Amino acid sequence: MKKENSPEKEMSFLDHLEELRWHLIRSTLAVVIVAVLAFIFKSFIFDVLIFGPSKPHFATYRLFCNVSRSLGMDSFCFQEMPFSIQSRTMSGQFSAHMWTSIYAGIIIAFPYILYEFWKFISPGLKEKERKTSRGFILIASLLFFLGVLFGYYIITPLSINFLGSYQVSEEVINQFDLDSYISLVRTSVLASGIIFELPIIIYILTKIGLLTPEILKKYRKFALIIVLTVSAIITPPDVASQIIVAIPILILYEVSIYISKIVIRNQKKEQKNVA
Repeated sequence: MKKENSPEKEMSFLDHLEELRWHLIRSTLAVVIVAVLAFIFKSFIFDVLIFGPSKPHFATYRLFCNVSRSLGMDSFCFQEMPFSIQSRTMSGQFSAHMWTSIYAGIIIAFPYILYEFWKFISPGLKEKERKTSRGFILIASLLFFLGVLFGYYIITPLSINFLGSYQVSEEVINQFDLDSYISLVRTSVLASGIIFELPIIIYILTKIGLLTPEILKKYRKFALIIVLTVSAIITPPDVASQIIVAIPILILYEVSIYISKIVIRNQKKEQKNVA
């Protein structure tokens, strides 16, 4: 890798570490700035976003209610949630406020974190590789936020509705701890965001020669089993919820196969041109 201001001078190992340190510092600073803003606007973060899926008038419940009624059922049609949320430790609410702000900073600052990562690795790429990868930040950010939205509007309400109304006995009342509730929302959102990065991951693995379209096709059945297993873990144990979650992941897998084909095709063209 070479320094941007002096293209002829190779960077030493210590130079690389120094460069990486500043990229990490800038990324951390971006997360902190966004986290501070999220900390200030706690009413919006908690009352609207975090606790939104715990309210009967949440957009997903209204949509599913209308769909179920059109099918002659009353699923997701309810006036109140059969549970309450409580904090049982002295620092519980403050701790939840702090950590939620930090995670909000990571999610919102994700494109900038990718930008810093790209700035670090791009000097080591060839000019042609830099040109073909210019849309990396935009596409990766778009996929991540699509995953976040999917996790927030689909997985989170499905999970909350099922777990919040589930009872082993009428003698047991559902009173969830604040940390437990926020953990469910956070896990659903972040896990979905990461899962939606599958095409980017497949692109990179194909680029470095660890994957091929043939391998992806060969193990498609195993991928289907894994997807259904993941869907069963992160969603309620009913078939409808699992299918709703599995469909977009399977679509992403098929898209990843197509992307892998394009990468291999371009590599073969480059080899022919060199020959």
